[in-house]
Amino acid sequence: MTPKLTTGDLFEAQAGALKLTWAAGRAGRDRLLEPATARHPGMALVGHLNFVHPNRVQVIGEAEIQYLQRLRKGERASQVKALFTCERTAAVVVANGKRPPADLVRAADEADLPLLASPLPSPVVIDHLQYHLTRALAPRTTVHGVYMEVMGMGVLLMGESGIGKSELALELLSRNHRLISDDAVEFIRIGPDVLVGQCPGGALSDYLEVRGLGILDVRTMFGETAVRHKKKLHLIVRMERMDKRRLKKLDRLQAQQLTRAILDVDVPEVVLFVGAGRNLAVLVEAAVRSYILRMWGIDTLKEFMQRQQALMNNNRSPQ
Repeated sequence: MTPKLTTGDLFEAQAGALKLTWAAGRAGRDRLLEPATARHPGMALVGHLNFVHPNRVQVIGEAEIQYLQRLRKGERASQVKALFTCERTAAVVVANGKRPPADLVRAADEADLPLLASPLPSPVVIDHLQYHLTRALAPRTTVHGVYMEVMGMGVLLMGESGIGKSELALELLSRNHRLISDDAVEFIRIGPDVLVGQCPGGALSDYLEVRGLGILDVRTMFGETAVRHKKKLHLIVRMERMDKRRLKKLDRLQAQQLTRAILDVDVPEVVLFVGAGRNLAVLVEAAVRSYILRMWGIDTLKEFMQRQQALMNNNRSPQ
């Protein structure tokens, strides 16, 4: 899902950093910066003035002002009209501390298209806006689970309701790991294979619900370092109940690495079976350590099989 973002939202978010001011076209503050149906949201939204392939946010700097000044009166009027009536254009920003020309102000008010001004250089304005829009318009989804930082890795605990995800999270907190979000996690794809998870809205990131205890304030109970606002997702731990029939079919060597797709990104997944006497917190830590080893290029199963094969070869050799 691509979130909706208007020009007014963009102004409020970047007014401080870019020292933006409204020059004209306030009636167009509800214009969408990207259609909800966009195939690649956040891509090529901002750039210097371009009449051939118009940007959603057209930035006018020193060179663009000089270009408009060199045009003949009729040609300039035609170009200005084309700029402010283009369906693709959502906003125009005059940078470099230049005062927006009167004809641009009139055209913006007539077309109800936001015209903003910034004293900062146009490359700085473009960099700030492109970075902000790429993240603000990134695809996102909400997943049921508990999101933790374990040994510096983002770990999503998944499983059916009542299986013990929050209790496991509480035990991990007691082992000096960190909570990011309980019950619902919002994931944002900020790169082709990068997902960042956070608490939806952010206001409830300090709280953990545990059956029998109610709502716990994690920050107050475990300290400031026990809570983190967002983290890249590295590993999914799926909790399942013990099932003898399922256990008989289980690949005990885990020769095939499981993955789960979230927003078209394949994330490594391990399955932990919940049962009496199993220390799930230790198992989660072991799963994270194993994942880190794989990141370093260490394949434990491959090394185990090579050693086993070497032992078998030695036993077959004639005495």
